Amino acid sequence: MEELNIQYTNAQIEKIREQGFIYMCACPSQVSEQIANLRRLFKYQRNCITNGEELLNLKTHKMIAEATSKAHDIMQQCLHDVLIHEKWDLETLEMPANLREVLEQTLLND
Repeated sequence: MEELNIQYTNAQIEKIREQGFIYMCACPSQVSEQIANLRRLFKYQRNCITNGEELLNLKTHKMIAEATSKAHDIMQQCLHDVLIHEKWDLETLEMPANLREVLEQTLLND
């Protein structure tokens, strides 16, 4: 069984999620959360496959794992595209200052 294509480590995914929580910007955080969920689902399916489930279930687990892998690739690319579009620092994964300022100003005006 193949491994997931990992573009962002779990630590990087968590950092993006934290940035979203800190600055009340949920979109990149939501995408990161879905990537983390897909990784958990893939790991669960691999465990089922490794533990030698019945033949029918084995095929089911492989189908789910393959679909999860495809969805994971799509969501990682989506996250990457969003980070580039919003001009995040791809090395530090810090939200850009101008976006933080807009979000902070919105909170102050509420």
